[in-house]
Amino acid sequence: MRVVHTDQAPAPGGHYSQAVIHDGWIFVSGQLPIDPVKGPVRGDVDVQTGQVLQNILSIVEAAGGSKSQIVKITVYVSDISLWDRVNTVYGRFFENHRPARSVVPVCPLHYGFQVEMDAVAFLTEQE
Repeated sequence: MRVVHTDQAPAPGGHYSQAVIHDGWIFVSGQLPIDPVKGPVRGDVDVQTGQVLQNILSIVEAAGGSKSQIVKITVYVSDISLWDRVNTVYGRFFENHRPARSVVPVCPLHYGFQVEMDAVAFLTEQE
């Protein structure tokens, strides 16, 4: 198992890694809308979703992967009524790539954020 760390995503706030790689799989820890330079992103859910996705991509790229190698995303949203907006930003981000996805309504999220995501990517296949 190899630990992944990049300064292009927020540093872990507890006893975990941004991601780990095992057997070609990248497991990205839950990402909140935190800019690694400016700190918490307090904008609306659209802005928060964009930041979370950028954090995930930065970590996957630091591990040697790319957006097209993300195979699974779990989305945690604090209010399911925000789902359409989250899905719109998500769709623009991934374009034609469609990873498997689960959506889990939760409340509250840490620090009052509206969205969090974790991801799984696979390094050895590219489509």
